Amino acid sequence: MAKSMIPAAKPIVGDEERAAVDAVLASGMLAQGAEVASFEEEFSAELTPGATSIAVNSGTSALHLGLLAAGIGPGDEVIVPSFTFAATGNSVAITGATPVFADIELDTFCLDPDSVRASVTERTKAIMPVHLYGHPANMDELSKIADEHGLMIFEDAAQAHGASLHGKKVGTFGTFGAFSLYPTKNMTAGEGGMVTASDPEFVRQVQLLRNQGMLTQYQNEVVGLNNRMTNIHAAIGRVQLRKLAGWTASRQQNAAFLDANLEGVITPPVVDGAVHVYHQYTIRIDGSDGAERDRFATALREEYMVGCGVYYPIPNHRLPSLAPYAPGLELPVTETAAKEVLSLPVHPSLSQDDLERIVEAVNQTAKAGA
Repeated sequence: MAKSMIPAAKPIVGDEERAAVDAVLASGMLAQGAEVASFEEEFSAELTPGATSIAVNSGTSALHLGLLAAGIGPGDEVIVPSFTFAATGNSVAITGATPVFADIELDTFCLDPDSVRASVTERTKAIMPVHLYGHPANMDELSKIADEHGLMIFEDAAQAHGASLHGKKVGTFGTFGAFSLYPTKNMTAGEGGMVTASDPEFVRQVQLLRNQGMLTQYQNEVVGLNNRMTNIHAAIGRVQLRKLAGWTASRQQNAAFLDANLEGVITPPVVDGAVHVYHQYTIRIDGSDGAERDRFATALREEYMVGCGVYYPIPNHRLPSLAPYAPGLELPVTETAAKEVLSLPVHPSLSQDDLERIVEAVNQTAKAGA
């Protein structure tokens, strides 16, 4: 019997999510309403204790509205990683501010504090780390830098639902956190995002900005956008949130099996005090020039039917859209990661047979030299 492809990611949507959506459709209350309010409260209680959650229509909107609420705009600089999805840099640029790209630490793939410190100028207003692949950034050192220079901290936690550092949840370290609820994330609302913040005035500003600048109908206080979440999406998110802890435990168990059995590649370490939630399980093909990594990925897919992904082959500072913000910039660790990384399946739907096939595929491909 031919083997079926093990998918790199697999959204899990079942009868409970369908029933929740049907209930909203039957109610006739489809736009932002009671489901959204309940989802916000439950998200805060489960994932960002001490912070208020504001539901929006995407993770990018969460970043954008958070930046706007923080007053970021033309003339300002925000330090961000280049090794991430383009939404991080885009969200800064779309405010009229300048994304300043810093290098990463190769073990965690998150912002390197030394590179951040070297990137601070008189125009810098904030540091925006990304908790990439589900591993928290070095918030201890980044917070020190922020304190030294009077900077704000904005957290891109799009991939890190439930991750923590020294017992403190991501999304609660800075002025705001931003989460994505895209279908392939650790939990989904079909589409959507969350802004998390503890300052009541900041929260109110985000609430205004997501809804045309008003909290009361026709009383528009600021110029705003339509970035609301619907009750339909919130209903899906509420069901998914109840399952997240179990899914996270499965991801961590799957990652532990891969850690213990993979050979010939560099597996993702977890720093002391960190809880990694493994949105991606990202290995490195040490010394790869990019083409070697791509051949490795092709072998996994074609010879072993093991899905995999490369996140991210082109750093943000070399994308046509964002390169103008970084003329001549060199980020050597970012470039190394972009050539070496390969993300393997780690999602909760994997069976033991799947895990064993992934191990066999990686180990045999590494042994053969791709």
